[in-house]
Amino acid sequence: MSRLSGPALRLTVLVGENDRWQHRPLYSEIVHRARAAGLAGASVFRGIEGFGASSLVHTTRLLSLSEDLPVAVVIVDEEERVRAFLPQLDGMVAEGLVLLDRCEVVTYAGRGPAAEPGREPGRAPGRGETAE
Repeated sequence: MSRLSGPALRLTVLVGENDRWQHRPLYSEIVHRARAAGLAGASVFRGIEGFGASSLVHTTRLLSLSEDLPVAVVIVDEEERVRAFLPQLDGMVAEGLVLLDRCEVVTYAGRGPAAEPGREPGRAPGRGETAE
């Protein structure tokens, strides 16, 4: 799948690792909704230290404050697709920060769902494929 290249929009949602949406981690709900919406991809990054609007510093260095570390959910796709996804965040992100940045996609490549370990893409047909 290589449908994304050139100008794009990056959506970054910064929340706490303990933030929930209907008993599920908020970051996980955002990722699953992004996938269901057909967006190009989403990644979650766990921070080692940070603070937000509350000014309370969360860090891995202090056991008492390492329970709610910052988490960044990053999604990149065409601008129209990302902006169409934004309403899904309404009401979900009660505390946090939602950012939009214009960016440029240089490379977007994946194995795809039918990729087999050890098989170089484009070389030998996989299951259910035929050689032309």
